[in-house]
Order: sequence, then C-alpha cells, then structure tokens
Amino acid sequence: MQSIGTPLFYGVFFSVVLLLIAIDMLTLKKSGAHKVSTKEALAWSVVWVLVSLLFALWLYFQLAGNPAYGPAVANEKTLAFLTGYVLEKALAVDNIFVFVMIFAYFKIPPQYQHRVLLYGVLGAIVLRMIMVFLGAVLVREFAWILYVFGAFLVYTGLKMLKPQAEEAEDFGDNPILRWLKKHIRISKNLDGERFFTIENGKRVATPLLLVLIMVELSDVIFAVDSIPAIFAVTTDPFIVLTSNLFAVLGLRAMYFLLANIIDRFVYLKYGLAFVLTFIGIKMLIVEWYHIPVAVSLAVVFSALLLSVLVSWLHMRRLHS
Repeated sequence: MQSIGTPLFYGVFFSVVLLLIAIDMLTLKKSGAHKVSTKEALAWSVVWVLVSLLFALWLYFQLAGNPAYGPAVANEKTLAFLTGYVLEKALAVDNIFVFVMIFAYFKIPPQYQHRVLLYGVLGAIVLRMIMVFLGAVLVREFAWILYVFGAFLVYTGLKMLKPQAEEAEDFGDNPILRWLKKHIRISKNLDGERFFTIENGKRVATPLLLVLIMVELSDVIFAVDSIPAIFAVTTDPFIVLTSNLFAVLGLRAMYFLLANIIDRFVYLKYGLAFVLTFIGIKMLIVEWYHIPVAVSLAVVFSALLLSVLVSWLHMRRLHS
C-alpha cells in the first residue's frame, strides 16, 4: 500500500480542518441559537466544497512537482480523492434522511438543531479517524478483507432497493433509546441549547442530549457503509481519511440546505444503491480486472446525477 501521507501533508490537512472548525464555532457562538437560513447553509456548503477542491488542487501540484511521484501519481491520487469525496457526499444524503426523522421525533426546533449537528460532526470526525486507520491496518495485514468489504457493499446496495415505507424507523421502539431513558435522568423539557439542566436541585439531561447520542449512533451505522466504499477507490489511508473528513465536515451545512426538500429526491436512493453495488463489485473483481479510478468517478457521478434528474422530472410531473 503506497501512502502519500507525509507529516507535511497531514499537517496541512489538519491545520485547514481545525481552522475552519474554529471559525465555524466562533460564528455559532456569536450568532447564538438561531434558525439556519437557506442562504447561510448555501454559503457554508460552497465554502466546504471550495476548500475541498482547493485541497485537491494543492495535493496535485505537490505530488506532480515531487520527483518521487510525478504527474502520473498526482493524477491518480487526486482523482481518488475526488471520487472518495463525491462518494461520501452522496452517501451523506442518507444521513440527512435519518437526521430529519430524529429531529422530527424529538420535536427539536430548527434554532437548536445547529449546535447538535456541530457536536455531532465533531464526534463523527473522531469516529471516522479511528475507523479509517483501523481499516488501513486490516487491509495491510489481511488483503482478503477487501473481498469482505466488497460483498458487504453489494449486500447493502441491494438492501437499499427496498421501498422507503419499509425502512421507516420508529425511534420510540429503539432499544438504545429505551436503555438511555432507563439509565439517565432526562428532563421532559428543553433548556435552550443546553445538553444538561438543573431540575429540583439536581443535574439532569435534556432531550437535546438524547438527540445528540442518536445522531452520533446513526453516523456509526453509516460509517460502516462509507469507509469500506472508499477503500474500494484507494487503499491509501491519507486519501481515504481526507476525502471522508472533508465530506463529513460539510454535512451540517448540507443538512440545512436539503432538509426541507430531501423528500423530493425520490429516486436518489436507487442511485445510491447502484453506486454501492458497483463499488462492491469493483472490489470483488479486482484480482481479474481493475476498474480505473477515472471510470469509477464517472460512474458514481453519472448515477447520482441521473437519479437526481429523474427525481426532479418526477416531482415536476406531479405538480404540473
């Protein structure tokens, strides 16, 4: 496994990430609890996408100008980064479906969702880092694990073809939620953006803490799909980590951008199912045929674009 993850590359990546998180948190603290407007969500979404593209550009020129790598490696690694980023962005849409259901079930007002998702993303970053490096160790020590990943992705892709109605989740029956309610003192009322409050002189959790835990647990489930999917594109831990985290960092802004219209993408799930199945098959046949990264990027992007276009045409026909 040839990794380009030098201390310089990791240093630049984490410096950019920490700087933007700090700016985001300061902005949140200054503005206080508020409903995130579409304009604000769009602005942050553009910022995250531009930063990701600029990182990809920086990565290409760093590798192309290095005699140890050259233009060919630079092109391969940059395409792998972009493919992983697009793949993660697409799979993140499924997260948004679940986030919408969680907030609706707990009746969390829009002005308090912002803080939950910020801490949720921070927790997801730590989780993804652990899973990426664990996955890298497994791939290095047990090459056959890639076939397990591939089979799992094919299974997941086919499972996603189930009708949406069959997948609706009743959070009231969730065993983890029942366990939390049994073992943690929880107030029935919100206390602004606070995760804990004082009632009758005792410190108790607010429903917002339950929401945060459910958001984090949902990301664990989605990471089980997304991390193996990126390892199908590249086994370089640096590319897997950076493409994954850049996509996750833009998840909160994308949620507020799409939350109110997510139900209009009625065929997107089928596009995601096709993508996961394609990626899984790619992993399973790698010993006999290697699908180029550029082809993978084209297939992933085309499948997602087509599913969004078909969804738009469907909704337009319904309202015409």
